[in-house]
Amino acid sequence: MSDSLPAPRRVTRLSFADFRSYAALDLDTDARIVALVGENGAGKTNLLEALSLFTPGRGLRRAPFADMARKGGSGGFAVSVTLDRATGGARLGTGLEPSATGRKCRIDGAPVPSPAAFAEYLRIVWLTPALDGLFLGPAGDRRRFLDRLVLAIDAAHGTRTSAYERALSSRNRILDEAPTNARWLDSIEHEVAELGVAVAAARLETVARLQALIDAGHDSASPFPSARIALAGTLEDELGALPAVEVEDRFRRGLREGRARDRAAGRALAGPQTSDLAIRHAAKDMAAALCSTGEQKALLIGLVLAHARLVADMSGIAPLVLLDEVAAHLDPRRRAALFAALERLGSQIFMTGADPALFADLPASAVTCLVTPGQAIHFNA
Repeated sequence: MSDSLPAPRRVTRLSFADFRSYAALDLDTDARIVALVGENGAGKTNLLEALSLFTPGRGLRRAPFADMARKGGSGGFAVSVTLDRATGGARLGTGLEPSATGRKCRIDGAPVPSPAAFAEYLRIVWLTPALDGLFLGPAGDRRRFLDRLVLAIDAAHGTRTSAYERALSSRNRILDEAPTNARWLDSIEHEVAELGVAVAAARLETVARLQALIDAGHDSASPFPSARIALAGTLEDELGALPAVEVEDRFRRGLREGRARDRAAGRALAGPQTSDLAIRHAAKDMAAALCSTGEQKALLIGLVLAHARLVADMSGIAPLVLLDEVAAHLDPRRRAALFAALERLGSQIFMTGADPALFADLPASAVTCLVTPGQAIHFNA
């Protein structure tokens, strides 16, 4: 692992129209750390969500694109970012046309087929209050969290997981409508097995690399404790001991033998969609779900910071880091430690908070923006 991160791909300007609560916005964001301050409901998270659209998927809220269009607006929206000239000066744009279902993506005005193309210019990681229940919630939440970690490194992972989900849906439909059609089922199960093993392998690789980075940077004095992470699932266990082609064969046989069971359940009961991400507090050797609320928050922050370093090491791009209402939930010691860790990270950081006092200890180079409904105005630079 490198000791220093590549130069960040800094967003120097964020602009959008008819997005969420904003009729229009054109904001200078040319700073290493941008703090967005305003009352609850002022639209701070909307700014982070706009930035999060420059990755595959539906952004940090996982909302339908139609819901992002401003009420009373045109029915669509447009978002663009300008990157600093030191790293190419590209202009990236995305948005939804009125009455359309899928969003459009552009780079320097030219259409690109999907947001995966943005990965050449930007990588983005985030932490939001919605993740506070990660350790206590269902396994599906942790799988989505892990897939987001993988996606920031491997832009093809979104296509891979979507294809796997479509293949599973096709198998479910055949089992329901034509359960005796062995030829159709054999064909779709071949695809399910191939895609399922690819999804599991990508997740495993990311977990292994992230754990290695965490171990290499372990600091027993840090207020953000080291985590132990592992994937729990049959495919993942087999991939640790067998060649991928053999795991595919075993998975395919299991699907064939489990058709009656899966038809009765209405879903496939085996595969990477049943796996879980196990997370433990390393120093205490305690499951994260059993830790205190404060310890869980600190573990989560530590994971996100480690992931940002991994993204930079593997992609050569120091990612944007979006932190929604993080500082408000930290005691003064952990808040100071977070700011110091962010300074060392080397990424461009966007943070939100309701109280300006939370950001009093940010470095002098940070920019603070006062956000009011439909506006964002610099008041400190």
